Amino acid sequence: MTTGKLAEKAGVNVETVRYYEREKLIPEPPRNSSGYRQYSAKDLKRLKFIKSAQKLGFSLKEISELLSLKANSKSACYEVRIMAKEKITLIEDKIKDLEQIKNILVDLTDDCIKAKDSDNCPIIDIINK
Repeated sequence: MTTGKLAEKAGVNVETVRYYEREKLIPEPPRNSSGYRQYSAKDLKRLKFIKSAQKLGFSLKEISELLSLKANSKSACYEVRIMAKEKITLIEDKIKDLEQIKNILVDLTDDCIKAKDSDNCPIIDIINK
């Protein structure tokens, strides 16, 4: 299939496919006699793997490691488990940070209701510090 068809089937744009090729996440495919890249079902599966891993929060560098483990390691499951646990810790930390931000904004919006004029807006005051 062509680059456009691969992109369409994977739900990405053509530039994404080209970028993944440049980053060596997808191997450069053979070309037909007209010079068009010809991707296989295996390439589509790999592209879908990349997109699924991104949805789970893995970076492209981490996805490259996952692909390498998947292809070359007998202990892949153990190593992927370690990567996933590290990702869980990062997500939990991010959730805590977001909860703190949310609580600050809730307090500030409550204080904003009490403010009578825009010169004393607690949200602007805190941002302006």
